[in-house]
Amino acid sequence: MLPIQWRVIEFGQYTQITKPMNSQLSSDQSTSISHKNSKISPTRVRWSILLILFLVTTINYADRASISIAGPELSKALGLSSIEMGYIFSAFAWSYVLAQIPGGWLLDRFGSKIVYFFSIFLWSLFTLLMGFVGFFSGALAIGLLFALRLLVGAAEAPSFPGNSRITSSWFPVSERGLAAAIFNSAQYFATVLFAPFMGWLVHTWGWPSVFYAMGSLGILMSVVWLLTIYGPNHHPRINQAELEYLQAGGALTDLENTSHQTSTSASSTPALNTLAITKQLLSNRMLLGVYLGQYCINTLTYFFLTWFPVYLVTERHMTILKAGFVAAIPAIAGFTGGILGGYFSDRLIRRGLSLSSARKIPIVVGLCMAMSMIFCNYIESDTLVVALMSLAFLGKGIGALGWAVVADTSPKQAGGLSGALFNTFGNLAGITTPIVIGYILHATGSFAGALVFVAANACAAIACYVLLVGEIKRVNLT
Repeated sequence: MLPIQWRVIEFGQYTQITKPMNSQLSSDQSTSISHKNSKISPTRVRWSILLILFLVTTINYADRASISIAGPELSKALGLSSIEMGYIFSAFAWSYVLAQIPGGWLLDRFGSKIVYFFSIFLWSLFTLLMGFVGFFSGALAIGLLFALRLLVGAAEAPSFPGNSRITSSWFPVSERGLAAAIFNSAQYFATVLFAPFMGWLVHTWGWPSVFYAMGSLGILMSVVWLLTIYGPNHHPRINQAELEYLQAGGALTDLENTSHQTSTSASSTPALNTLAITKQLLSNRMLLGVYLGQYCINTLTYFFLTWFPVYLVTERHMTILKAGFVAAIPAIAGFTGGILGGYFSDRLIRRGLSLSSARKIPIVVGLCMAMSMIFCNYIESDTLVVALMSLAFLGKGIGALGWAVVADTSPKQAGGLSGALFNTFGNLAGITTPIVIGYILHATGSFAGALVFVAANACAAIACYVLLVGEIKRVNLT
């Protein structure tokens, strides 16, 4: 009798065993082969990575917004004018913008895990130290406050480019819009979760307590980050099926490969070539349109992070405690809009629309909704004002797909640098918005002109995506 000829074919972790049609198998052999042939379901580790990104970004934005919640009491304690408060609000963005390109280079050179860890730890430490400004007075207190906000901004610089790199590494194109929308929506969730809490802290314990609490929480989160974040090729809980799913869907799974980074990153994006690569990125019309659009969109973000609680207290005559809770309502709408924008964008891709259409449609529709905030100038009812602000931030959330577009378009060799440039343009709004609104308030004594200014930037963002961006596709460096 001729021996049975077996043919074993390996597909990653999948094993296919074939035999002649007339061969007979024992029960033990059948059981063994059945076990080998059982399909191994892909793990879903990428969603746990996204959860950590979401939590870190929530703390990130809560620390940025802490000074706006403490702002009314802080300005009284230090005797600050609206113009002086505008400059202090903007201090974060000055250093944040200047540190973007160095932060992006560090991410490309050393990887997201270690650079992001130091980023979280340092910005949290400097936030905590801001509470000690209360022990000083006069020009010294103002100088220390300004300096610490500069340090917080510099330390946070790698955060969003790091988010973009990790999302590009861990998510296929068809899920990337939702992933980017989820971590970007943390800016609203931070207000939902922490604005009432920080308002209560100011009301009960005074403004320094906000910085003590938020700084301590961030330091704890830096430890969690170090223990949970890995690249796809090195995560202890990912299986081969999920890894293959990511690679087949366009995820850049080698992006966070530590050994690859240390051996090749210096040659792929060396410090000496950073300027040349930056010039290539800025000369690309599509990327330039995306970068400029983010500046306009972030004008809405920084109005919300800096002057919105002050608007509720001074223009709508709410207490700081009430303002903390009321500010959470538009934030809930913004968070919901952020998730919906990413979900619908990815759904449009799965239904066969082009990447360009799937990203641009939610952006344009959402920013048209955001412009509705201008009608708050003609309404007396606080309830209607909050409803309109909620509609505006629902739209802003839907349209905030810039980080998904960056993940779709950035060159593989310079994802951190491209994300840093995108964040540089976007956070220039963190410099201009608080200062411009401060001058508008000083000149007019009203927020009416400020709301017009913010709505006009939403209109300009639409123009960037409609007129400048063109086809959305990944850029290749020459």
